Amino acid sequence: MGFKLVICPPNYQEHWPDLLRQEIPDIDVHLCPTVGEAMEVIGDGDAAFGDIVPELLERAEKLRWVACPQAGPRAGYYTRELISSQVTVTNTREIYNDHISAHIMAFLLAFARGFQVYIPQQVEGVWRQGCRTIYLPEATAAVVGVGGIGGETARLCAQFGMTVLGVDPRLPEPTEGVAELHRPEALLEVLPRADFVLVTVPETPETQGMFTRTQFRAMKETAFFINIGRGATTVLDDLSEALRAGEIAGAGLDVFQVEPLPEGHPLWTTPGVLITPHVAGVGPYLDDRRTELFVDNCKRFDQGRPLRNVVDKDNWF
Repeated sequence: MGFKLVICPPNYQEHWPDLLRQEIPDIDVHLCPTVGEAMEVIGDGDAAFGDIVPELLERAEKLRWVACPQAGPRAGYYTRELISSQVTVTNTREIYNDHISAHIMAFLLAFARGFQVYIPQQVEGVWRQGCRTIYLPEATAAVVGVGGIGGETARLCAQFGMTVLGVDPRLPEPTEGVAELHRPEALLEVLPRADFVLVTVPETPETQGMFTRTQFRAMKETAFFINIGRGATTVLDDLSEALRAGEIAGAGLDVFQVEPLPEGHPLWTTPGVLITPHVAGVGPYLDDRRTELFVDNCKRFDQGRPLRNVVDKDNWF
């Protein structure tokens, strides 16, 4: 059949056009390094990959599919015009599951063995034993967001003997490793039961500011908060105050409301906090996985078959 595809900036792979022509001989591919170049060809484009800014969407008269280059794109990607349009949007969720779940477990295991105490002691050259440890078979983890990443995290937690409580708005039934499944409305009832609160939710209208002082006060004073989802889900000032007030024991953070986390922010020096610079998704094979997903969806689009990873545009995921 064939269709016209516009690969827009800033995310594109130079080898994709040749690869796509091998798989779909009739495809018309345009690789556009700038928005200006994309605007010249998107008018009669059937599909597009990349950051579809409003001026591109306005120019596109035949667009039926947009492939978002991330699982959770930048704030503002899902404009009112894109949401209200008839354009189907897909994303790259699922390709990061193993890397990010491993990062979560690194935080969790570090807290279970007291590394949040021993690492600063190492920096100071202090030999001091006696940090509290957590015996995982007697511990409970609340996984907030049981999608691909959360589901894999729940499985890993269960392998360590932990009881896993899942919180998710869409999942119809518990996945492997999840002992109980709850809706977001029950979050304040779940939090007091957890020794670890693991947040993997994307940024959506419902999850923005999901964790405030109210949620932190609902947690155990001995519990740890781990966020690798999106920074907008957590009010950092509230988290910082909760930590300094001793309302929770510590936090492992890879994402932040403002990135980079500003120099001098209290979280840099708050006891019990482990920080990584938005690297949880880093790992091998991501380019291969992204390419496989996109090429497969291009073939599906060409053949009129259902696309993978279709987004609920109203909820940005």
